[in-house]
Amino acid sequence: MQHAINGERLWKRLMAMAEVGATPEGGSCRQTLSDADEAGRALLLGWCAQRGYRIRRDRIGNLFIRREGRDPAAPAVLIGSHLDTQPTGGRFDGVLGVLAGLEVLETLDDRSVETIRPIELCVWTNEEGCRFQPAMMGSGVACGVLELETVLSVRDSAGVTVDDDLIRLGYGREALPQLADADCYLELHIEQGPILEAEGKTIGVVTGGQGIRWYEISLVGEETHAGPVPMAMRKDPVPVLMRVIGLVQEIGRTDDLARCTIGCIELSPNSINVVPGRVELTVDLRHPDETVLEGMHRRLLSGLNTLLKSHEGIDIECRLSWHSPVVAFDDALIEAVRASAGDRDLTSRDIVSGAGHDAFNLARRVPTTMIFVPCRGGISHNPNEYATPADVTAGTNVLLDVTLTRARS
Repeated sequence: MQHAINGERLWKRLMAMAEVGATPEGGSCRQTLSDADEAGRALLLGWCAQRGYRIRRDRIGNLFIRREGRDPAAPAVLIGSHLDTQPTGGRFDGVLGVLAGLEVLETLDDRSVETIRPIELCVWTNEEGCRFQPAMMGSGVACGVLELETVLSVRDSAGVTVDDDLIRLGYGREALPQLADADCYLELHIEQGPILEAEGKTIGVVTGGQGIRWYEISLVGEETHAGPVPMAMRKDPVPVLMRVIGLVQEIGRTDDLARCTIGCIELSPNSINVVPGRVELTVDLRHPDETVLEGMHRRLLSGLNTLLKSHEGIDIECRLSWHSPVVAFDDALIEAVRASAGDRDLTSRDIVSGAGHDAFNLARRVPTTMIFVPCRGGISHNPNEYATPADVTAGTNVLLDVTLTRARS
């Protein structure tokens, strides 16, 4: 028997969650471990409490909402995503996977469907990595990819540590993060790109994800007055910044699959009549082939070394702050997503994720895959981010099918 989720209920909850941290532009701002982030979690947990699901929290702030199966000792089917957003985030990134997961649990309750395996809805802390770096922090600690003590000491731009806010919000006494035995992990997400919409496909069958490397680069010169010092005598890092930007853009043309982004640039002291003494910038390199990504990495380091030698008086420092290797998802789960889309007469295509997701960390520990649905114009991390009710419902029905198949096994 083919079950169907309550699409109207899911949509209403998506819109209700969007009001938590709502922005004037129509998006949401729930940065990690902020009061808005915690308010979003409280809203979710209120819905879960109405159903009597068992709720567990851990020291890094991850949430686990459990629907029991006939065999409580059986490895659980994990589903989920995250509730934190970018500062100018939208209404669907991450939150769709969480609320779709809750809808799956409630649909099974409404239909009195019994499963052998428990099902756990996971809400991961700091997937976005905008306030605290690295991204995918909660899943990374739970999966043993990141060290708890290391991430607890990470500071935001105001000097607040991850641990400061975890303690403030009541997570300081929770159990150490640990991923229990699990059968698999499934995550529904908007595509965050234009391919599905452009091709008229409803379901993205995600086969894996790009490798990602993040860098923090410092260009250090000497700050001085903008008026008295001749151009030739300055130790100005800005001309070097221009060369670094050109280098990164050149690396981005490695091939059609390469992605290079400079997301942050900060000049110090950031005054109109002072030659900056220091420039800080970030670089994001991505590619679905780890060997090519390694080559892009070497080109960046080599290019920076050449600039260092050719610009006397300017020091260049480069730190690799995060590396998420290329991910291949589980073949059996991929086929289950394809089969569900076919059974429901939904158009689909295989796709590689260009963005990072908690599923990348889970894939190192348990069989994992993702399901994508289209987003309008391929826009994400933006208040204009949008997915239609029909596509949201379709993706959640596929999530329901694959979850139920695994939970009944």
